[in-house]
Parts: sequence; structure tokens; C-alpha cells
Amino acid sequence: MSLPDKAFPVSWDQFHRDARALAWRVAGMQREWRAMVAITRGGLVPAAIICRELGIRMIETVCIASYHEYDEQGELKVLKDVDSRLLENEGDGILVVDDLTDTGKTAAIVRAMMPKAHFATVYAKPKGRPLIDTFVTEVSQDTWIYFPWDMGLTYQEPITKGHRG
Repeated sequence: MSLPDKAFPVSWDQFHRDARALAWRVAGMQREWRAMVAITRGGLVPAAIICRELGIRMIETVCIASYHEYDEQGELKVLKDVDSRLLENEGDGILVVDDLTDTGKTAAIVRAMMPKAHFATVYAKPKGRPLIDTFVTEVSQDTWIYFPWDMGLTYQEPITKGHRG
């Protein structure tokens, strides 16, 4: 398994701050959301933070799995669909939340289900960026984001250690 050279480790504190920043951006739209749809699994953590901040009580999930190795994304399959009531009016008034848009393939599937929903992610990469309405931080396509739920506490090499000429 080969991972990208650039690493972007995110602590729980940083992720919480970034998810709250996303909530601030969405709150600035001064819109009443009918419901939130979290794209599982990564969207569950920011969804919990954002729904608390915005007072959203109706929370649904959509589960899309990719059968792949980490260096290439495989075929996507919808394992759990969104409740049909939230699909009314093409998802208008629905806030869709995920942790990251990478290639945009997952977002494209959900966007096809709810073309009028508002898509918000904490992090965005260039390939997936056109499918997202609101995000907090953009990272390069060749950066691997290490989310806090995927890590334990370990030593991190200094950035310059591996890049000496």
C-alpha cells in the first residue's frame, strides 16, 4: 500500500474547531434546514457537532461504501439510502455533511439523489471541490488526511526531516 507523500494529521481539538467553523459558515446563510444528512462514516462526527450548533434535530444518514485499496478508489455502492421524505423537492432545505470530499465520487452519488441540497464538508480536495457548496479547508489532491478517529497518539517526524536536499 503506498500512501501520498504529504500528510495532514488532524487532532480531535482541531477537527472540533474546523467543524464549528463549518457550522458558522452554514449558519451565516440564515436558512432553516429541514434536516441534515450525514454521509457515513466520516460525516457522522462533523454532523454531531454541526447539528448541535445549528439546532438541527432531524438527522439522517446515507451510507456509500467503496471497495478499494487505499491507493485507488473502487466501485461505489449505496448500502443505505436516504428516507424518501427527505428526497422531496430534490432535497431542497437539506444540509448534507461529510468530513472530506476527495475525488467527488461519493458527493456525486448523493448530489444525484438530492440536487437542491446544500453540501458542506470540513475538508475539500480539488477534484471534489466543484461538488461542494461550503467547506473550511482545502488541501492538495496528493495529501492524505489522518483523521483523529483513525489514529492513536504517536510521534510525528518534523516536516523538514524527510525533505533534505
